[in-house]
Amino acid sequence: MQKLSRIFLLILLLNTLLFSAFNTIQKAVVKKGELNLFFSKTLHKSDVKHFILSHPHREVYDFKNTRLAHKRVPLGLDTHVRMAQNKANTVRVVITATKGYKPLAYQPFFSAKEYHISLPRSSGEKYVNRINHSTSKKKNITKKITKKKKIYNIHKNEHIVIDAGHGGHDTGAIGAGKREKDLVLQVAKRLERQLKKRGYTVYMTRKSDRFLKLRQRTKIADKKNAAVFISIHANSVPKKKRNRIHGIETFFLQNTRDAKSQRIAARENKSVLKGTTKLSQNVIIDSVLCGPKIVESNKLAISVQRRMITNLRTKYSGVKDNGVRHAPFWVLVGASRPSILVEVGYISHPRERKRLFTPKYQELVAKGIAEGVDSYLMNRKKEIDLE
Repeated sequence: MQKLSRIFLLILLLNTLLFSAFNTIQKAVVKKGELNLFFSKTLHKSDVKHFILSHPHREVYDFKNTRLAHKRVPLGLDTHVRMAQNKANTVRVVITATKGYKPLAYQPFFSAKEYHISLPRSSGEKYVNRINHSTSKKKNITKKITKKKKIYNIHKNEHIVIDAGHGGHDTGAIGAGKREKDLVLQVAKRLERQLKKRGYTVYMTRKSDRFLKLRQRTKIADKKNAAVFISIHANSVPKKKRNRIHGIETFFLQNTRDAKSQRIAARENKSVLKGTTKLSQNVIIDSVLCGPKIVESNKLAISVQRRMITNLRTKYSGVKDNGVRHAPFWVLVGASRPSILVEVGYISHPRERKRLFTPKYQELVAKGIAEGVDSYLMNRKKEIDLE
Protein backbone atom coordinates (compact mmCIF):
# COMPACT_ATOMS: atom_id res chain seq x y z
CA MET A 1 0.00 0.00 0.00
CA GLN A 2 2.84 2.34 0.88
CA LYS A 3 4.51 1.54 -2.43
CA LEU A 4 1.32 2.42 -4.37
CA SER A 5 1.07 5.73 -2.52
CA ARG A 6 4.61 6.63 -3.52
CA ILE A 7 3.91 5.78 -7.16
CA PHE A 8 0.75 7.91 -7.10
CA LEU A 9 2.62 10.88 -5.57
CA LEU A 10 5.40 10.49 -8.14
CA ILE A 11 2.89 10.52 -11.02
CA LEU A 12 1.16 13.56 -9.52
CA LEU A 13 4.49 15.36 -9.17
CA LEU A 14 5.48 14.54 -12.75
CA ASN A 15 2.14 15.83 -14.06
CA THR A 16 2.53 19.03 -12.06
CA LEU A 17 6.05 19.62 -13.36
CA LEU A 18 4.98 18.82 -16.92
CA PHE A 19 2.05 21.24 -16.80
CA SER A 20 4.17 24.01 -15.26
CA ALA A 21 6.57 23.70 -18.20
CA PHE A 22 3.79 24.82 -20.55
CA ASN A 23 2.72 28.37 -21.26
CA THR A 24 -1.03 28.95 -20.89
CA ILE A 25 -3.47 31.29 -22.61
CA GLN A 26 -5.28 32.96 -19.73
CA LYS A 27 -7.64 35.15 -21.73
CA ALA A 28 -8.67 35.89 -25.34
CA VAL A 29 -10.61 39.02 -26.29
CA VAL A 30 -11.52 40.85 -29.49
CA LYS A 31 -10.86 44.58 -29.26
CA LYS A 32 -10.53 47.28 -31.92
CA GLY A 33 -10.44 44.77 -34.77
CA GLU A 34 -7.79 42.57 -33.18
CA LEU A 35 -7.67 39.26 -31.36
CA ASN A 36 -5.71 39.86 -28.13
CA LEU A 37 -4.23 36.80 -26.44
CA PHE A 38 -2.89 36.95 -22.87
CA PHE A 39 -0.33 34.35 -21.76
CA SER A 40 0.90 33.26 -18.33
CA LYS A 41 4.56 33.45 -19.40
CA THR A 42 6.69 35.22 -21.98
CA LEU A 43 5.70 34.09 -25.48
CA HIS A 44 8.69 33.32 -27.69
CA LYS A 45 8.59 33.81 -31.45
CA SER A 46 9.84 30.23 -31.98
CA ASP A 47 6.64 28.92 -30.33
CA VAL A 48 4.37 30.55 -32.94
CA LYS A 49 3.78 28.85 -36.29
CA HIS A 50 1.65 30.46 -39.00
CA PHE A 51 0.31 28.83 -42.15
CA ILE A 52 -2.64 29.10 -44.58
CA LEU A 53 -5.36 26.58 -45.49
CA SER A 54 -7.56 26.82 -48.59
CA HIS A 55 -11.21 26.13 -49.52
CA PRO A 56 -12.20 28.20 -47.62
CA HIS A 57 -9.29 30.56 -46.99
CA ARG A 58 -8.08 30.23 -43.39
CA GLU A 59 -5.18 31.80 -41.51
CA VAL A 60 -3.93 29.36 -38.90
CA TYR A 61 -1.74 30.09 -35.87
CA ASP A 62 -0.33 27.24 -33.79
CA PHE A 63 1.04 28.13 -30.36
CA LYS A 64 3.43 25.35 -29.35
CA ASN A 65 4.18 24.39 -25.74
CA THR A 66 0.90 26.10 -24.84
CA ARG A 67 -2.39 25.10 -23.23
CA LEU A 68 -5.73 26.80 -22.65
CA ALA A 69 -6.06 27.83 -19.01
CA HIS A 70 -9.71 26.74 -18.96
CA LYS A 71 -12.63 25.92 -21.28
CA ARG A 72 -14.06 29.46 -21.14
CA VAL A 73 -11.05 31.05 -22.89
CA PRO A 74 -12.38 30.56 -26.48
CA LEU A 75 -15.93 31.69 -25.65
CA GLY A 76 -17.41 34.92 -27.01
CA LEU A 77 -14.87 35.53 -29.79
CA ASP A 78 -15.52 37.00 -33.24
CA THR A 79 -17.45 34.84 -35.71
CA HIS A 80 -14.32 34.66 -37.88
CA VAL A 81 -12.27 33.11 -35.05
CA ARG A 82 -12.05 29.58 -33.65
CA MET A 83 -9.69 28.48 -30.90
CA ALA A 84 -9.07 25.03 -29.43
CA GLN A 85 -6.52 22.75 -27.80
CA ASN A 86 -5.42 21.08 -31.04
CA LYS A 87 -2.83 18.82 -29.38
CA ALA A 88 -1.74 18.23 -25.80
CA ASN A 89 0.96 20.86 -26.23
CA THR A 90 -0.53 23.08 -28.98
CA VAL A 91 -3.33 25.66 -29.04
CA ARG A 92 -4.65 26.41 -32.54
CA VAL A 93 -6.30 29.66 -33.65
CA VAL A 94 -8.13 29.59 -37.00
CA ILE A 95 -9.32 32.80 -38.70
CA THR A 96 -11.69 32.36 -41.65
CA ALA A 97 -11.65 35.17 -44.22
CA THR A 98 -11.51 36.07 -47.89
CA LYS A 99 -8.33 35.35 -49.85
CA GLY A 100 -7.13 38.95 -49.89
CA TYR A 101 -6.97 39.22 -46.11
CA LYS A 102 -3.42 39.47 -44.71
CA PRO A 103 -3.30 39.60 -40.92
CA LEU A 104 -0.77 41.55 -38.89
CA ALA A 105 0.52 39.52 -35.95
CA TYR A 106 2.77 41.07 -33.31
CA GLN A 107 3.63 41.50 -29.64
CA PRO A 108 2.94 44.98 -28.24
CA PHE A 109 5.71 47.11 -26.72
CA PHE A 110 6.85 45.92 -23.30
CA SER A 111 4.20 43.14 -23.31
CA ALA A 112 6.00 39.85 -23.91
CA LYS A 113 3.01 38.00 -22.44
CA GLU A 114 0.56 39.32 -25.08
CA TYR A 115 0.02 38.50 -28.74
CA HIS A 116 -2.22 40.45 -31.14
CA ILE A 117 -3.64 39.33 -34.51
CA SER A 118 -5.59 41.73 -36.71
CA LEU A 119 -8.97 40.36 -37.84
CA PRO A 120 -10.66 40.61 -41.27
CA ARG A 121 -13.11 43.43 -41.87
CA SER A 122 -16.54 42.79 -43.32
CA SER A 123 -17.05 43.64 -46.99
CA GLY A 124 -17.73 47.29 -47.67
CA GLU A 125 -19.59 46.73 -50.94
CA LYS A 126 -23.31 46.39 -51.49
CA TYR A 127 -25.86 47.00 -54.23
CA VAL A 128 -28.88 49.26 -54.03
CA ASN A 129 -31.62 50.15 -56.48
CA ARG A 130 -32.04 53.75 -57.56
CA ILE A 131 -34.65 55.42 -59.79
CA ASN A 132 -33.37 57.63 -62.58
CA HIS A 133 -35.73 60.60 -62.81
CA SER A 134 -33.88 62.43 -65.59
CA THR A 135 -35.66 60.44 -68.33
CA SER A 136 -39.37 60.17 -69.08
CA LYS A 137 -39.22 56.42 -68.79
CA LYS A 138 -38.36 55.13 -65.35
CA LYS A 139 -35.60 52.60 -65.37
CA ASN A 140 -34.34 50.48 -62.57
CA ILE A 141 -30.59 50.96 -62.38
CA THR A 142 -28.42 48.90 -60.10
CA LYS A 143 -25.32 50.71 -58.96
CA LYS A 144 -22.41 49.46 -57.01
CA ILE A 145 -21.67 51.55 -53.97
CA THR A 146 -18.37 51.12 -52.19
CA LYS A 147 -18.17 52.31 -48.64
CA LYS A 148 -15.00 54.13 -47.76
CA LYS A 149 -12.96 51.71 -45.75
CA LYS A 150 -11.14 52.93 -42.68
CA ILE A 151 -7.41 52.40 -42.89
CA TYR A 152 -6.14 50.73 -39.75
CA ASN A 153 -3.10 52.71 -38.64
CA ILE A 154 -0.83 50.43 -36.66
CA HIS A 155 1.48 53.36 -35.80
CA LYS A 156 -1.13 55.79 -34.46
CA ASN A 157 -0.01 55.35 -30.84
CA GLU A 158 3.72 55.39 -31.59
CA HIS A 159 5.37 58.76 -31.02
CA ILE A 160 8.72 59.73 -32.53
CA VAL A 161 10.82 62.69 -31.35
CA ILE A 162 13.26 64.27 -33.83
CA ASP A 163 16.02 66.54 -32.59
CA ALA A 164 17.66 68.86 -35.15
CA GLY A 165 21.07 69.53 -33.60
CA HIS A 166 22.53 72.95 -32.75
CA GLY A 167 20.55 76.08 -33.71
CA GLY A 168 20.54 79.78 -32.81
CA HIS A 169 23.98 81.03 -31.78
CA ASP A 170 25.31 77.47 -32.09
CA THR A 171 25.95 77.01 -35.83
CA GLY A 172 27.56 73.59 -35.52
CA ALA A 173 30.16 72.71 -38.13
CA ILE A 174 30.76 75.05 -41.07
CA GLY A 175 32.06 74.07 -44.50
CA ALA A 176 32.50 76.56 -47.35
CA GLY A 177 29.98 78.88 -45.69
CA LYS A 178 27.38 76.12 -45.26
CA ARG A 179 26.17 75.65 -41.66
CA GLU A 180 25.35 72.39 -39.93
CA LYS A 181 22.39 73.88 -38.05
CA ASP A 182 20.64 74.71 -41.36
CA LEU A 183 21.33 71.34 -42.95
CA VAL A 184 20.11 69.22 -40.04
CA LEU A 185 16.89 71.23 -39.70
CA GLN A 186 16.15 70.63 -43.40
CA VAL A 187 16.75 66.89 -43.02
CA ALA A 188 14.72 66.78 -39.77
CA LYS A 189 11.71 68.38 -41.49
CA ARG A 190 11.90 65.87 -44.34
CA LEU A 191 12.13 63.04 -41.82
CA GLU A 192 9.08 64.43 -40.01
CA ARG A 193 7.06 64.26 -43.25
CA GLN A 194 8.29 60.73 -44.02
CA LEU A 195 7.29 59.44 -40.59
CA LYS A 196 3.91 61.18 -40.63
CA LYS A 197 3.17 59.54 -44.01
CA ARG A 198 3.66 56.20 -42.26
CA GLY A 199 1.15 57.15 -39.57
CA TYR A 200 3.47 58.06 -36.69
CA THR A 201 2.86 60.99 -34.37
CA VAL A 202 5.98 63.14 -34.66
CA TYR A 203 7.38 65.86 -32.40
CA MET A 204 10.29 68.18 -33.25
CA THR A 205 12.56 69.66 -30.58
CA ARG A 206 12.94 72.70 -32.83
CA LYS A 207 11.25 73.80 -36.06
CA SER A 208 13.13 77.06 -36.43
CA ASP A 209 16.61 78.49 -35.96
CA ARG A 210 16.80 78.54 -32.17
CA PHE A 211 19.11 77.06 -29.56
CA LEU A 212 17.85 74.57 -26.99
CA LYS A 213 19.55 73.49 -23.81
CA LEU A 214 20.31 69.82 -23.31
CA ARG A 215 17.44 69.24 -20.87
CA GLN A 216 14.96 70.86 -23.27
CA ARG A 217 16.00 68.56 -26.11
CA THR A 218 15.48 65.30 -24.25
CA LYS A 219 12.60 65.91 -21.85
CA ILE A 220 10.07 66.05 -24.70
CA ALA A 221 10.83 62.40 -25.50
CA ASP A 222 9.78 61.33 -22.01
CA LYS A 223 6.89 63.80 -21.84
CA LYS A 224 5.40 62.47 -25.09
CA ASN A 225 6.22 58.82 -24.22
CA ALA A 226 8.15 58.51 -27.47
CA ALA A 227 8.96 55.12 -29.00
CA VAL A 228 12.35 56.44 -30.17
CA PHE A 229 14.45 59.62 -30.02
CA ILE A 230 16.51 60.62 -33.09
CA SER A 231 19.07 63.44 -33.09
CA ILE A 232 20.27 64.67 -36.51
CA HIS A 233 23.80 66.08 -36.99
CA ALA A 234 26.48 66.49 -39.65
CA ASN A 235 30.17 65.72 -39.26
CA SER A 236 33.36 67.68 -39.90
CA VAL A 237 37.17 67.29 -39.81
CA PRO A 238 40.11 69.75 -39.88
CA LYS A 239 41.37 71.16 -43.21
CA LYS A 240 44.15 68.60 -43.69
CA LYS A 241 41.63 65.74 -43.85
CA ARG A 242 38.73 67.45 -45.64
CA ASN A 243 39.28 65.84 -49.02
CA ARG A 244 39.73 62.35 -47.56
CA ILE A 245 37.22 61.84 -44.76
CA HIS A 246 33.56 61.37 -45.66
CA GLY A 247 30.65 58.99 -45.10
CA ILE A 248 27.58 58.33 -42.95
CA GLU A 249 27.51 56.89 -39.45
CA THR A 250 24.94 56.30 -36.73
CA PHE A 251 25.75 56.46 -33.02
CA PHE A 252 24.16 55.13 -29.87
CA LEU A 253 25.05 56.05 -26.29
CA GLN A 254 28.02 54.24 -24.78
CA ASN A 255 31.49 55.02 -23.47
CA THR A 256 34.29 54.35 -25.92
CA ARG A 257 38.07 54.31 -26.22
CA ASP A 258 37.92 54.91 -29.97
CA ALA A 259 39.68 58.21 -30.63
CA LYS A 260 37.54 59.12 -33.65
CA SER A 261 34.26 58.55 -31.79
CA GLN A 262 35.56 60.51 -28.80
CA ARG A 263 36.50 63.42 -31.06
CA ILE A 264 33.09 63.50 -32.76
CA ALA A 265 31.27 63.30 -29.41
CA ALA A 266 33.40 66.05 -27.89
CA ARG A 267 32.58 68.41 -30.78
CA GLU A 268 28.83 67.73 -30.62
CA ASN A 269 28.79 67.92 -26.79
CA LYS A 270 30.65 71.22 -26.52
CA SER A 271 27.65 73.53 -26.78
CA VAL A 272 25.27 71.53 -24.56
CA LEU A 273 27.58 70.79 -21.62
CA LYS A 274 28.21 74.38 -20.51
CA GLY A 275 27.69 74.76 -16.76
CA THR A 276 28.18 71.09 -15.82
CA THR A 277 31.18 69.72 -13.92
CA LYS A 278 33.18 66.65 -14.93
CA LEU A 279 32.00 64.83 -11.79
CA SER A 280 28.30 65.46 -12.46
CA GLN A 281 28.76 64.35 -16.08
CA ASN A 282 30.32 61.03 -15.01
CA VAL A 283 27.61 60.37 -12.39
CA ILE A 284 24.81 60.90 -14.92
CA ILE A 285 26.31 58.91 -17.76
CA ASP A 286 27.24 55.94 -15.52
CA SER A 287 23.63 55.76 -14.32
CA VAL A 288 22.24 55.19 -17.81
CA LEU A 289 24.91 53.11 -19.54
CA CYS A 290 23.76 49.91 -17.88
CA GLY A 291 20.10 50.39 -18.80
CA PRO A 292 18.11 48.26 -21.28
CA LYS A 293 17.75 51.21 -23.64
CA ILE A 294 21.39 50.77 -24.70
CA VAL A 295 20.72 47.37 -26.31
CA GLU A 296 17.59 48.67 -28.05
CA SER A 297 19.40 51.83 -29.20
CA ASN A 298 22.07 49.65 -30.79
CA LYS A 299 19.41 47.70 -32.70
CA LEU A 300 17.72 50.93 -33.82
CA ALA A 301 21.06 52.35 -34.99
CA ILE A 302 21.85 49.23 -37.06
CA SER A 303 18.44 49.32 -38.75
CA VAL A 304 18.62 53.04 -39.58
CA GLN A 305 22.22 52.91 -40.85
CA ARG A 306 21.47 49.97 -43.14
CA ARG A 307 18.43 51.63 -44.74
CA MET A 308 20.16 54.99 -45.27
CA ILE A 309 23.11 53.40 -47.05
CA THR A 310 20.89 51.15 -49.18
CA ASN A 311 18.72 54.07 -50.32
CA LEU A 312 21.58 56.43 -51.13
CA ARG A 313 23.55 53.83 -53.09
CA THR A 314 20.63 53.36 -55.49
CA LYS A 315 21.16 56.91 -56.79
CA TYR A 316 24.69 57.95 -55.81
CA SER A 317 28.12 56.37 -56.26
CA GLY A 318 30.88 56.41 -53.68
CA VAL A 319 28.57 56.57 -50.63
CA LYS A 320 30.73 55.44 -47.72
CA ASP A 321 29.27 53.37 -44.91
CA ASN A 322 31.09 54.30 -41.69
CA GLY A 323 28.88 51.89 -39.77
CA VAL A 324 27.28 51.96 -36.34
CA ARG A 325 29.44 53.34 -33.57
CA HIS A 326 29.03 54.17 -29.91
CA ALA A 327 30.11 57.29 -28.05
CA PRO A 328 29.04 59.37 -25.01
CA PHE A 329 26.77 61.86 -26.78
CA TRP A 330 25.07 63.88 -24.09
CA VAL A 331 21.96 64.59 -26.10
CA LEU A 332 21.22 60.84 -25.89
CA VAL A 333 21.63 60.62 -22.09
CA GLY A 334 18.42 62.33 -21.02
CA ALA A 335 15.88 60.32 -23.03
CA SER A 336 14.97 57.10 -21.21
CA ARG A 337 14.11 55.23 -24.40
CA PRO A 338 15.90 53.94 -27.53
CA SER A 339 17.93 56.90 -28.79
CA ILE A 340 20.36 57.44 -31.67
CA LEU A 341 22.41 60.24 -33.17
CA VAL A 342 22.71 60.23 -36.97
CA GLU A 343 25.68 61.93 -38.63
CA VAL A 344 24.22 62.34 -42.13
CA GLY A 345 27.58 63.14 -43.73
CA TYR A 346 30.68 65.34 -43.61
CA ILE A 347 29.95 68.99 -44.26
CA SER A 348 33.73 69.46 -44.53
CA HIS A 349 34.04 67.15 -47.59
CA PRO A 350 33.49 69.07 -50.89
CA ARG A 351 31.54 66.42 -52.81
CA GLU A 352 29.52 65.21 -49.83
CA ARG A 353 28.68 68.77 -48.77
CA LYS A 354 27.29 69.50 -52.24
CA ARG A 355 25.12 66.39 -52.07
CA LEU A 356 23.96 67.08 -48.51
CA PHE A 357 22.41 70.41 -49.51
CA THR A 358 20.37 68.99 -52.41
CA PRO A 359 16.69 68.05 -51.82
CA LYS A 360 17.06 64.68 -53.57
CA TYR A 361 19.91 63.55 -51.30
CA GLN A 362 18.19 64.82 -48.16
CA GLU A 363 14.99 63.00 -49.12
CA LEU A 364 16.83 59.70 -49.53
CA VAL A 365 18.50 60.16 -46.14
CA ALA A 366 15.15 60.97 -44.48
CA LYS A 367 13.43 58.05 -46.18
CA GLY A 368 16.21 55.72 -45.08
CA ILE A 369 15.90 56.82 -41.44
CA ALA A 370 12.11 56.42 -41.54
CA GLU A 371 12.38 52.93 -43.07
CA GLY A 372 14.95 52.01 -40.42
CA VAL A 373 12.59 53.14 -37.66
CA ASP A 374 9.78 51.13 -39.27
CA SER A 375 11.91 48.00 -39.43
CA TYR A 376 13.12 48.37 -35.85
CA LEU A 377 9.64 48.90 -34.42
CA MET A 378 8.21 45.97 -36.36
CA ASN A 379 10.97 43.76 -34.98
CA ARG A 380 10.20 45.02 -31.50
CA LYS A 381 6.66 43.82 -31.97
CA LYS A 382 8.05 40.48 -33.18
CA GLU A 383 5.85 40.51 -36.22
CA ILE A 384 5.54 37.12 -37.94
CA ASP A 385 6.73 37.02 -41.54
CA LEU A 386 3.48 36.16 -43.30
CA GLU A 387 4.76 35.99 -46.84
